[in-house]
Amino acid sequence: MKLYNYFRSSASFRVRIAMALKGLSYEYLPVHLARGDHKLPAYADIAAEGLVPLLELDDGTRLTQSMAIIEYLDETHPEPPLLPSDALGRARVRALSQIVACEIHPINNLRVLKYLVRELKVDEEPKNTWYRHWVRSGLEAFEKQLAAGPTGRYCHGDTPTLADCLLVPQIFNGQRFNVSFDGLTHTMRVFDNCMAHPAFQAAEPKACPDFEA
Repeated sequence: MKLYNYFRSSASFRVRIAMALKGLSYEYLPVHLARGDHKLPAYADIAAEGLVPLLELDDGTRLTQSMAIIEYLDETHPEPPLLPSDALGRARVRALSQIVACEIHPINNLRVLKYLVRELKVDEEPKNTWYRHWVRSGLEAFEKQLAAGPTGRYCHGDTPTLADCLLVPQIFNGQRFNVSFDGLTHTMRVFDNCMAHPAFQAAEPKACPDFEA
């Protein structure tokens, strides 16, 4: 398999975590979003959305959207499972995941932040204030869901799930923008437990071949 991704992309980071948890190998193909590589024909011609990640299977089939990719991997490589075996558990894990994927990430990703600066002429600090507000707001909702349980070492029980794959990259990005995590007790405990896990360590940005400090 080939994985087109960018070391700083949280969506790409999610898929790298899932693949590491499942012990799947892949060819790492960097697409530098900040330089605009995703707009060049070499990538734009194969990526309908022009975004990362994109997973190319051995038969040439291409998959996009991080949650769809992870659920595909979970169905085709079921061990270890990233979704609980019960319907209620799956619903909870998907809801936690969607707080990040649907509520936090879409209004704070790179193209949105660039639009704020370039087209709307928003200065750097107001842009960062925007980012911090929406990430913090979303994580407060995430915290309430974790507090309601069942939460163990990880978001749902004592093994990593899809929700952990989504949470960790969002915390990494929040750290870059100096988001306050004060009071997010359950969330940060889960994050720390994740980062003690070898799969999460193997997937983090500094382990990527295109990493730039």
